[in-house]
Amino acid sequence: MNEEAQLVIEQTKENMDGAIKHLDKEFHKIRAGKASPDMLEGVKVDYYGQMTPLNQVSNITTPDARQIIVQPWEKSMLGPIEKAIQAANLGFNPINNGEVLRIKVPALTEERRKELFKKAKDEAENSKISIRGFRKEANDEAKQLEKEGLAEDDKKRMEEEIQKLTDKYIEKVDKMLEDKEKDIMTV
Repeated sequence: MNEEAQLVIEQTKENMDGAIKHLDKEFHKIRAGKASPDMLEGVKVDYYGQMTPLNQVSNITTPDARQIIVQPWEKSMLGPIEKAIQAANLGFNPINNGEVLRIKVPALTEERRKELFKKAKDEAENSKISIRGFRKEANDEAKQLEKEGLAEDDKKRMEEEIQKLTDKYIEKVDKMLEDKEKDIMTV
């Protein structure tokens, strides 16, 4: 295979790695009953007129599996942070004690666990769709390279390599989903 073909394969691998990283990030947002600072990842706070990620205006810790503590760097931010967490619609009701915000993470019901697993399955399916999309792009580029003079055998080898990559990454997604299911369904 020529250099261009190798570049296409490398780019495809990078794109598929990106899909896996994205899935991992999405899975971290799906809480599985244990308190985690990641649960507040998408929350943005009005910080002097600028919408700022929560972790840039406060310290977020989990002293135990059922509680998240948000300690703002400026006490005047307690109110805006509390409002932002409620507005994020995460199902949390922060308790403001004048120093920090305490968030009790409720135990998951069976129904909620099933909902979370369904969400995880949807995210995994989206990743698989992305991976297959990258395969299609790479195969289209292989056809284009063949038109530009790439030998037919090299094109076939390139397509086989792309399919192996696709299979490997789809397998990774399935494994990640299996692990997340165990995490979600474990009481």
